[in-house]
Amino acid sequence: MAKKDVKAAAPAQHGYEFGGPIVVSAFSVLLPLICYAFAFLCNDVSGCPAPTLLHPTRFSLDSLKKDVNWQGISHLINAQSVIATLGWYFLSLVLNAVLPAQEVQGVKLRSGGRLKYRFNAFSSAMVIMGGCAVGTLLYGADFPVWTFIWNNYVQILTCNILISYFLATWTYVRSFSVKPNDPSHRELAQGGHTGNILYDWFIGRELNPRITLPFFGTIDVKAWMELRPGMLGWILLDLAFIAHQYRTHAVVTDSILIVTFSQALYVLDALYMEPAILTTIDIINDGFGFMLAFGDLAWLPFVYSLQARYLAVHPVVLGPLGCLGVFAVQGTGYYIFRAANNEKNRFRNNPDDPKVKHLTYIETEAGSRLLTSGWWGTARHINYLGDWFMSWAYCLPTGIAGYIIKHNHPAHSASELDSIVGASIPGPGGLLMGRQPVGPAVVQGEARGWGMLVTYFFMLYFAILLVHRERRDEEKCRRKYGKDWERYCKEVPWRIVPGVY
Repeated sequence: MAKKDVKAAAPAQHGYEFGGPIVVSAFSVLLPLICYAFAFLCNDVSGCPAPTLLHPTRFSLDSLKKDVNWQGISHLINAQSVIATLGWYFLSLVLNAVLPAQEVQGVKLRSGGRLKYRFNAFSSAMVIMGGCAVGTLLYGADFPVWTFIWNNYVQILTCNILISYFLATWTYVRSFSVKPNDPSHRELAQGGHTGNILYDWFIGRELNPRITLPFFGTIDVKAWMELRPGMLGWILLDLAFIAHQYRTHAVVTDSILIVTFSQALYVLDALYMEPAILTTIDIINDGFGFMLAFGDLAWLPFVYSLQARYLAVHPVVLGPLGCLGVFAVQGTGYYIFRAANNEKNRFRNNPDDPKVKHLTYIETEAGSRLLTSGWWGTARHINYLGDWFMSWAYCLPTGIAGYIIKHNHPAHSASELDSIVGASIPGPGGLLMGRQPVGPAVVQGEARGWGMLVTYFFMLYFAILLVHRERRDEEKCRRKYGKDWERYCKEVPWRIVPGVY
């Protein structure tokens, strides 16, 4: 879809989303607790899930605490993790300031102005990944970055949760300094100033909060948080999990490599195509509040990396056919996602581009063009289908998940390791042998299948997220285009999955 350069419409009336104040208040407490639940209940101490949960009739809080190695609330954070997490954010700020960058103008705001953005997330990622590669060459799996992440996983999670609460509160309070016709084009988000404190704090009251810092320049808080600390942090978590698998089991399996490759491809593609975020609903429509702050900094890196964390403790070997199947799903999803988004961006920026000139469209009274052929004529949100297919590739490598840890049966022999991972080592799926396993035996036993509640959670969650986002997109477009949108829906009847939904 491409927009003509027309004056922005006045803000429309905007009702509550996500169930209103009561539901979003519950989300602001429950979502961090879910992150902690995954961290503790799928662990390297007793199993995934914790064995106590497999016997509800014999459940006791004391046995659960023992299973998860609970040491009290004071152990949820430590000084080292605070320093390391703040150092991570500081490093991202420094690289953003010193590396060459592409300057891009955002879409037209309701005030009529456009904000300027400075993008170099991909080159920043290359510098950081290069440094980690050098460290790994020098120290191997014992590179301090990898060991620190594994040993302080919960504490780093806590730091990012606290930062998200701080940012949501800071931007909410600061939003009250936004004035009409602000010369720097500060605006309130249409759905974020209902007057209900908790709801506006969660949704985000200011549309594009910015801060100017000495040396670092102007930072667009929402755009920066969208792709900087959390997205690349997700891949660093995955790499730390690979290192732990090798330290513990003396093997790096094809399954954990596929999961990490699939997720790294998604992240690096997003960083490389950084200007594309300027046309997303997050940037155009949503304010920056707890929803985006927590989602970017805590939920995304720590929940999306659950599969690699699982495989770090319980290695799974897929073999050539298994790998081929996962890559087929991943490739199909990526092709749909990228081809659809590229088609939309080309048409928006240059409708006369030979690659999209043949596409048919509806021209609305608002001046926008809604595609009715090509990818976007197949379904109104066809890119979400590709997104969801890619999420399968994150989960399938964990197989029929679940494990129990046997501390009194250390797995030191090749035959014992073979019984754990389900294939001969070394072999096509077991790579990088060269040190003795040092961890306890990990067996599936009665936990088999129950671990899928953790490792396949992302597929279910992501489907719900995409459907909810699609519904929000539909409502926004219906308000904006009116009868033109109804006409468009008749020409393109399917929402995400052609012929199904």
